[in-house]
Amino acid sequence: MKKERRSPILVTRSSLAPFEEYEELIRKLWDTRFITNMGPYHEELKKSLTEMFGRDTELFVNGHMALEMLLQALDLKGEVITTPFTFVSTTHAIVRNGLTPVMCDVKEEDGTMDPEKIEALITEKTCAILPVHVYGHVCDDEKIEAIAKKHGIPVIYDAAHAFGETVNGTPVAALGDASMLSFHATKAFNSIEGGCVCFDEKKQPGLADRLYKLKNFGITGKESIEYVGGNAKMNEFSAAMGIVNLRHFPQWAAARKKVYDRYAEDLSGVKGVRILRKRDDVTYNYAYMPVVLDPAYFDRDKVYDTMVADGICPRKYFYPLVNDCECYRGVLPAAETETPVAYRLSKTVLTLPIYPDLPLETVDEICGYFEK
Repeated sequence: MKKERRSPILVTRSSLAPFEEYEELIRKLWDTRFITNMGPYHEELKKSLTEMFGRDTELFVNGHMALEMLLQALDLKGEVITTPFTFVSTTHAIVRNGLTPVMCDVKEEDGTMDPEKIEALITEKTCAILPVHVYGHVCDDEKIEAIAKKHGIPVIYDAAHAFGETVNGTPVAALGDASMLSFHATKAFNSIEGGCVCFDEKKQPGLADRLYKLKNFGITGKESIEYVGGNAKMNEFSAAMGIVNLRHFPQWAAARKKVYDRYAEDLSGVKGVRILRKRDDVTYNYAYMPVVLDPAYFDRDKVYDTMVADGICPRKYFYPLVNDCECYRGVLPAAETETPVAYRLSKTVLTLPIYPDLPLETVDEICGYFEK
């Protein structure tokens, strides 16, 4: 099984446009010396994404700060219903705003928030619902938003994994009251580091202004600082990378789909291996390849260790659950009893390598670890 390699097969690798395209853009920065503070490339990328998503867009240094400052800009107080089956950044953004995360369990079939469990968690303190399109699997947006509308609370999506996806032709970024997307180097689309908030300024007048000022120290004029803001601006090098990478995103998504389809073909009918269910009305970016391993057939941790020893590096993604992270133990309810489905998934999920230029022969080799 083990093969000699010059480098390990990682769970993902950064997609990059041809160097010459990036070089052409950044060469101009040596002439202008305008490399930050919402420069021309920042504005160009912002315009392109606004057109792509059909919603107002504000760029940030990364997805985490985009979410953290969105919650601050909305001036929320109280409890936020969210999910523990996510990267810890989601919960950190809530807690760092002085809000209380309330964990909702997820659906077995795709790992997204279970709308049937939401209403039981709503109290007079609930100020928002923050679901996660985990692995790019789009939440049950219609049910979630119907519940939110009934109770008069906003829905804010963590769409970090869902760049470029649509549901029934509508950009996933345009769902809910607002969405956060991440452009981290490991995502299907990247700007090295980066992120954005998508929202409808007409329905939330003033939100664009608050987001802009919060990410720029609260500065409102040359001699005026009205907010206690931070520094979360996207620089021109990242914006330039976003511009050139955006040109190639469609072909990268198509290449990822070929890799995903090969996995699905190889693993079809393999006992003990389950691929998360896809929605028929969603166009996916195929950013991740998670499989759930039945403990009756596979010990997830042993499979992981065997692969790593052979130079193949999947991830136990997401493990541990947020509830089980050291900083939240004893603070949040125990995952095993309060969110049992998410807990079970965290113990059995394995995210396999996937990126546009991953050879299909390597996919076949990886799938060989699940042969009995």
